[in-house]
Amino acid sequence: MSRKIFPKAFLIGCDKKSEWMLDWFLKNYKFHANETKLVFADFGVSQRKATMIDNNSLFVARLQMDMAGCPKTWFMKPEAMWFAPIEKCIWLDIDIEIKANIDDMFDHLVPNKLCMVEDKPWSKRSGEIWHNSGVVGFIHKPKILKDWAVTTKEGKHGQVGDQEVLHAMLNPITKITHIHDLPREYNILRLDVQHDDYKGPIKCMHWTGQKGKVKIKELINA
Repeated sequence: MSRKIFPKAFLIGCDKKSEWMLDWFLKNYKFHANETKLVFADFGVSQRKATMIDNNSLFVARLQMDMAGCPKTWFMKPEAMWFAPIEKCIWLDIDIEIKANIDDMFDHLVPNKLCMVEDKPWSKRSGEIWHNSGVVGFIHKPKILKDWAVTTKEGKHGQVGDQEVLHAMLNPITKITHIHDLPREYNILRLDVQHDDYKGPIKCMHWTGQKGKVKIKELINA
């Protein structure tokens, strides 16, 4: 695929262990008439999936990630964002159920910041403001993105995931400087609906954690 710079695209990615969700993600994405093209971050998918991606008209590029020395796939996610050949980019985890047209999400991006939805369940439970890294938008490459990518990939941070790394890097003041809040409906979390009685609009339903993957299998087999 071409390595040219694309003005706007969604960025998604997975490895061989999680590629079983990819067809489900794409089916929902297409069903709601989303027209924005996709770039795929290849964290080590099977050859069969790589061929599917290369021949699927939804995708305009497949970004091969160097996984050498990386203990966890998600520690490469910020680096994929950093190297993605996209000017206006939004990362989407593939355990997100697309429930509406989300082409308009790009209208909410601002320069020089990571654009994310507050992780309301975790903010509520921790007493601190958290943001969920399942949806991350940005214009060009803000410095905080590079810092996040470098820190996460190094693996010396002692955190369990990329979201935790970013939270540990920021304090309440620098969080205001570096993060812009996206409307909540672009990343509704499993705990929002299963435990916190969220009844508002949902454009992206994020089935987080192992219980979320069980739900996705139920949706696939329904």
